[in-house]
Amino acid sequence: IRIEVHMGSNDGRLRFSKQNVVYKSSKTGKVDNIPAAELSQATWRRVCLGHGIKLATSTGHVYKYDGFRDTDYERISEFFKANYKVELTEKDMCVKGWNWGTAKFSGPLLSFDVNDSSVFEIPLASVSQCATGKNEVTLEFHQNDDAEVSLMEVRFYVPPGPADEGADPVEAFAANVLSKADVIQATGDAVCVFKELQCLTPRGRYDILIYPAFLHLHGKTFDYKIPYTTVLRLFLLPHKDQRQMFFVISLDPPIKQGQTRYHFLILLFSKEEELRLTLNMSEEEVEKRYEGKLSKNMSGSLYEMVSRVMKALVNRKITVPGNFQGNTPGAQCITCSYKAQSGLLYPLERGFIYVHKPPVHLRFEEISCVNFARGTTTTRSFDFEVETKQGNQFTFSSIEREEYGKLFDFVNAKKLNIKNRGFKEGMKSKNNEYSDSDEDQHDAYLERMKAEGKIREEGDGSNDSDEDTGEYDSNASESESGSGGDGSDDEGKKKTAKKAKVVKERKPRKEKKQKDTNAPKRPMSSYMLWLNSSREHIKSENPGISITEISKKAGEMWKQIGKDDKEGWDRKAEEAKKNYEKAMKEYRENGGGSSTPSKKYETTHTPGEAGGRSCRRTDSLS
Repeated sequence: IRIEVHMGSNDGRLRFSKQNVVYKSSKTGKVDNIPAAELSQATWRRVCLGHGIKLATSTGHVYKYDGFRDTDYERISEFFKANYKVELTEKDMCVKGWNWGTAKFSGPLLSFDVNDSSVFEIPLASVSQCATGKNEVTLEFHQNDDAEVSLMEVRFYVPPGPADEGADPVEAFAANVLSKADVIQATGDAVCVFKELQCLTPRGRYDILIYPAFLHLHGKTFDYKIPYTTVLRLFLLPHKDQRQMFFVISLDPPIKQGQTRYHFLILLFSKEEELRLTLNMSEEEVEKRYEGKLSKNMSGSLYEMVSRVMKALVNRKITVPGNFQGNTPGAQCITCSYKAQSGLLYPLERGFIYVHKPPVHLRFEEISCVNFARGTTTTRSFDFEVETKQGNQFTFSSIEREEYGKLFDFVNAKKLNIKNRGFKEGMKSKNNEYSDSDEDQHDAYLERMKAEGKIREEGDGSNDSDEDTGEYDSNASESESGSGGDGSDDEGKKKTAKKAKVVKERKPRKEKKQKDTNAPKRPMSSYMLWLNSSREHIKSENPGISITEISKKAGEMWKQIGKDDKEGWDRKAEEAKKNYEKAMKEYRENGGGSSTPSKKYETTHTPGEAGGRSCRRTDSLS
């Protein structure tokens, strides 16, 4: 069943019980509970998605549900009569398309009627602005980001009334709209004020003015007024350094800054900041309104004061981390990255929350499965993937491998569906392989290249005055004869004092086994026999198909072949194997395969060259 919310609709589950009507949103998890005693009116009507029910309460709230079938009417009507003592009345909508009618204000709804039949209804709580002109009233609406099409504004033409009437009909119309509209106006004094609080989203320093019905964020550039009715959840999360605290406010609908939407308001506090707070109310008024949750004079840590005041005014519980403990002592979170931004992932009792950019809150009930994946850049970390029932995937990467065991145990204890349950055992059995990074692995080829490069550098840097070894006697004599006097003797002494260079001889490479082209060809498997006979058929049915696609298509077709057909191809493969063995036996008896060509390499040393070696290749038959 879908519920109309903010000029749009969300999926959810609706339950009628004898005591109440309960609706739970699939998107936000928010629960609307309507006691049966408060139901005052129920209307059954035809809507775009089938049939719908409009419920009105004695407190002035209106709820609209769509998605019922025509056959549900009798069953729901009887249930309402028996348990709620409310008649489920049928009411038809006007579909004439007329734009001249009567505007009626009934509770939180503005209904436009033609001949006593409703054309459309506007929930006044969705009105963000109301402007008046000459004989005209313009209504602007809060935007729903999830709706594909949004209603921006509606203009009503209000004809002038008789001259003897004192009240202006335009102003009277606007006053009726503003009395129920969600147009926040700061009237009166704030209950308390918090100065220069550090806000991460939206970024900046803001003064927070606490009013009885809304929260006012006042910054140097932007101002936000946040009604408490839009607050979904409150979170108080300790930072990993254990010196700071996050206070997170979840909002629906979000606050807007241009085209940017902020679904979360995140404040950062230092644990060392203290505050003495005095509420702008009398002690009797504080006690009467907040029932002991607050007192006129309070003192303590700044984050405790803000969270305590918000909890009392919003009237929602504050969510804190549960029993999870990370690898760092005392830390109840995990350092990771999401969308190339580093942040902290908090495993909670009923979900995960990631702060701070962008903030993400995932409830366990909306999670389809989780997956532990190896890191793409290094083996010292892993990725934690969360897939929701709506098909969205969230990947938290660069998590240190030391966090793996505790996170796996936490997910397992919460009975979440794990895709690769064998991954943990694989990590334990191959711990050394998983822990070694690319730098730690021994690369024999790299070591050999380094050694040869070092030898070349030494050879290039020394030129003719290199080591005085037996191989260089001829060069040494030439240098001595070319330079006479004592200088040549000193140079000769320096040469003999140098350390001899040791050059290791390379072992000859092993020769690859040569293929005997005269031997009988190996037999093909049953699948390959079938593929050769079916390849042309696959090409004809799929013109322009590539070679790789042919293999893929053939694999799918082979899986679908019946057992009897496969047995026929198996018999052909067995027969081909017997023929091959028989042919090989005759080939060997006739002397085939007894000699295969090979290559020999001889290493010879040519005297007179400066340590040079020459290779001569000789072909022979072994």
